[in-house]
Amino acid sequence: MKLLALDTSSDACSVALQRGERLIERHVVQAKEHTRLLLPMIEEVLAEGGVATEDLDAVVLGTGPGSFIGVRIAASVAQGLAYGANIGIVPVSSLAAIAAEVFHHTTAPYVVVAQDAHMNEVYLARFRRGEDNLPIADGETSLQPIGRVEELAETTGGHAHVAGFGWQRYPELVRLNEDAIARVLDVQFPRATFLLGAGRAAFRNGGMLPPDQLVPDYVRSKVASAAGGG
Repeated sequence: MKLLALDTSSDACSVALQRGERLIERHVVQAKEHTRLLLPMIEEVLAEGGVATEDLDAVVLGTGPGSFIGVRIAASVAQGLAYGANIGIVPVSSLAAIAAEVFHHTTAPYVVVAQDAHMNEVYLARFRRGEDNLPIADGETSLQPIGRVEELAETTGGHAHVAGFGWQRYPELVRLNEDAIARVLDVQFPRATFLLGAGRAAFRNGGMLPPDQLVPDYVRSKVASAAGGG
């Protein structure tokens, strides 16, 4: 199987290529440089792996939530690659990539991921460890103000492992929930490598979309629509 994974939803620009058992990755944390960095990084991993775009089985895309512009950059590039190679896109939550990295490196049964949504808010999602250490969403992704996260204690029994840049960006979020947090993990941004596990599983289960059916995960726009009564 040949899969190319992309994520630019955060300050990190991340690309990974899986060719059989071989994995090639480029991961750079450099805010607001994704437009400049992404295409050369893709070219590098494909060249190193000896893979042409038309050889790919699918593009695995980190669909957010995160930076609106960042999510759009990777989504547009993924669509262009998929159209050009006549392949599909496998969408995976960018927050799930953080959870997958946590489960890869720890024995935590749960993790609560928070990514910076700006305006003193975070995108929040809870995941439990599934088969083959793949993250399983435990509820919907929400837009959470910096304050008490009631679901944190309820979901994890007061022993939550937490990860994602939101916890570092807003120390007050940690302070207000410290009684329900077991450990703040230093996994801050999605890595494309950790999109691949969920991407492979979704690909095998028919989770690939035609590029024109891709819908990035703009949680804030969903919240705004709901608040407007649409």
